[in-house]
Amino acid sequence: MVADHAENFQVTRDFLANSSGGPTVLRILLGTQLRKLRQEKGISRHDAGYAIRASHAKISRMELGQVSFKHRDVEDLLKLYGVDDAGEREALLGLITSANAQGWWHQYSDVLPHWFGVYVGLEEAASVIRTFEVQFVPGLLQSEGYARSVIRLSRSAISEEDIDSRVQMRMHRQRRFTEGGGPRLWAVVDEAVLHRPYGDAAVMRGQIEHLIEMSRRPNITVQIATFTMGGHPAAGGPFSILRFPTPQLPDVVYLEQLSSSLYFDKYEDTSLYAQTMDHLATQAPPPSATEGILRSALERYDD
Repeated sequence: MVADHAENFQVTRDFLANSSGGPTVLRILLGTQLRKLRQEKGISRHDAGYAIRASHAKISRMELGQVSFKHRDVEDLLKLYGVDDAGEREALLGLITSANAQGWWHQYSDVLPHWFGVYVGLEEAASVIRTFEVQFVPGLLQSEGYARSVIRLSRSAISEEDIDSRVQMRMHRQRRFTEGGGPRLWAVVDEAVLHRPYGDAAVMRGQIEHLIEMSRRPNITVQIATFTMGGHPAAGGPFSILRFPTPQLPDVVYLEQLSSSLYFDKYEDTSLYAQTMDHLATQAPPPSATEGILRSALERYDD
């Protein structure tokens, strides 16, 4: 057990020293460590909450990384969990300031749904993102004109200023993937997306040309799930799988709904989505065929 603790806290130090992932993942990392310590001691959430003058619900939110951390609360929990080693305490307490910081996306908080902010933080930290989309081009691959047309349809975008801010944020999210050394993005896009126009023909041509350009990047793979595939196991709807550059964090599956979102991080859930994505990638035409498919789609929007 002592050896396991030493390894866990070394990973924490390394992640803190090298991560550019932002506060969301740091909160999750800190919460994950606190949950492991509590469970190893056999302490209930209710008793842990009592120790810091809070409810079991707050302990749950802390362990899920959904709230900011008070230095005093973490100190009291570490004492309760029997963490006496100065180095171990320093590693965890050192996460608090960074975990409580605001990410760049908070500048868009006036137009950003509260439930989506968590996803942006996870996306910012991910080293690999695999996504399937059936309705739109994935946000990380949208051109500015296409993004504007999609956002304009949103009932929550009430002014041109709101639309401009959301478009700017979407373009900001893409920067990590277009700069050198960016994370890996693998997108499987249903062919229906190429037939469903958002904006006029010029917007659609620009979007398809943008997809071709993005698919040529070494860290981005695009596949088109063509109609000839017939049915497939992802017919239930779009999803994304995020993987992080540390074994301390599990894969996360993200499902977006009309006014909320769902996250899964248990292996029995994430493994099912991973298998589905593997099946899609195997069944769809290979990435080498993508540009040809997209160029054929371009002809549909010729003048």
